[in-house]
Amino acid sequence: MTRHSIPAIAMIAGALLTTLPAGAQDALVVTKSLSPELALDSAKAALAECRKQGFQVAVAVVDRTGLPQVMLRDRFAGAHSPTTATGKAWTAVSFKTSTTDLQAITKPGMPQSGLRDLPNVVVLGGGLIIEAGGSLVGGIGVSGAPGGDADDSCAKAGIEAIRDRLDF
Repeated sequence: MTRHSIPAIAMIAGALLTTLPAGAQDALVVTKSLSPELALDSAKAALAECRKQGFQVAVAVVDRTGLPQVMLRDRFAGAHSPTTATGKAWTAVSFKTSTTDLQAITKPGMPQSGLRDLPNVVVLGGGLIIEAGGSLVGGIGVSGAPGGDADDSCAKAGIEAIRDRLDF
């Protein structure tokens, strides 16, 4: 080995080492998720906001895959409300958008109207995604207020209540 080949070998080794982490990064996906405590706090805040407005509702919080983490149902919320709230949260997470936005683009006659016919899809206002640091971490659904806009406002209150703890 000559004195001139040592720097060349060092450069090649350095180039190889800098490419290895990139390959490892491509092979793994790191996700963030809501803790059960954070999900519960969000659901409680949404329920409290609806109560303040005089509505008896159900609130569901799902994880980033759409699986339920929390379900709260007020005493006089309709029997359909828990299933509908969970469906709204699942739908928001599944399509990565609010159910109110989905409602607008899936009206009869629109190219995406068939989405309403998919299993478990609930296209009614009141389902929102929960994001932290630019990542989808869950969804919240509210059902039982008189109209999707009222369900939306309660869901938004649930997210705002935990906003300061979301960027983890």
